[in-house]
Amino acid sequence: MNAIPMINVFSKPCYSQFDDQDWEILAHHWYPVARIQDVNEKPQQVTLLDVKLAIYKTESGVIHLVRDICPHRGVPLSKGWVSGENIVCPYHGLQYNEQGKCIKIPAQPELTKISDRFSLTKFPVVEKYGLIWTSLFSRNEIAANFPVLDTWDTAEHQSILPPFVDIAGSSGRQLEGFIDVAHFAWVHHNAFADRDNPVVPKYNTERTPYGLHTEYVSNVSNYPHGMQHLAPEGFLWKRVFDVYPPFSAILTVHFPNEGILKILNACCPVSHNQTRLFVPLTRNFDTTGDLQAVYDFNAQIFAEDQELVESQKPEELPLDISMEAHFEADRSSTTYRRILAEWGLSKRYIV
Repeated sequence: MNAIPMINVFSKPCYSQFDDQDWEILAHHWYPVARIQDVNEKPQQVTLLDVKLAIYKTESGVIHLVRDICPHRGVPLSKGWVSGENIVCPYHGLQYNEQGKCIKIPAQPELTKISDRFSLTKFPVVEKYGLIWTSLFSRNEIAANFPVLDTWDTAEHQSILPPFVDIAGSSGRQLEGFIDVAHFAWVHHNAFADRDNPVVPKYNTERTPYGLHTEYVSNVSNYPHGMQHLAPEGFLWKRVFDVYPPFSAILTVHFPNEGILKILNACCPVSHNQTRLFVPLTRNFDTTGDLQAVYDFNAQIFAEDQELVESQKPEELPLDISMEAHFEADRSSTTYRRILAEWGLSKRYIV
């Protein structure tokens, strides 16, 4: 991982609608901000918790993340370019090396000792599951609560990374919707479920060192409607949810003939009501099938969820359990809310 010369040199942006304490807590966790395949030598702006970052790849192939602001006159570095291993500010041509130090001020070429005030705020870069992960404040990659998608780099499983999805809704609401099994029949009836089969059998949820683990068994097929005939008669579908707070979860679906589909739902909380969703997935069946069909089915599912998440009120995820009504099938979501509340996130939590 790249050396990080500066840490905690900024606070919550003044325009952010996060509660101060909530922002501070969330800023110590790790999130995906981009797909590796989308990063190149043209700096791009990405946003995490209302903080604007510039992501770019140098000529040697190293990916860097810096705060998207030149310390000289505040111009976004994402409007600049890469020169060798350096990023160049477009306003006055200042060049910053891989450590974030300014090494050249063209207006004063004779200057050999440049003040440390001309230094970029750098962020860690961790590559996992085809994604770039980072944290605003944490620098302890070993202690990070990364989701474990253990099939991503195995020969038996095909790894697929669909396009990301931008959602005008909170990451907490989106993640809770992902682990909600009671909505299948009502939201996804056009994709795979059936409104005539809405019953949710009792299931178990338990806390784990990383978050929570849920195992759910039902006769609701995971095949698209056009492929329902592939499921053997009487087959029971086992779905396992592993939640890695604050905003990641893995769904493992057990298909017929020992087929395994794993879907990572990984949120980047762009702002209090903006989420960029990344969905790496793996499967050990149909590995030579049409990838576009996978992309299309994935897009359909998340578009169906998106419409609901973007309309929920309040936008924030209520961590006070008494603020909304619950029934038995909500046990995963209420456990998830309790974990976030125990972290110290506020009852008026906005994310």
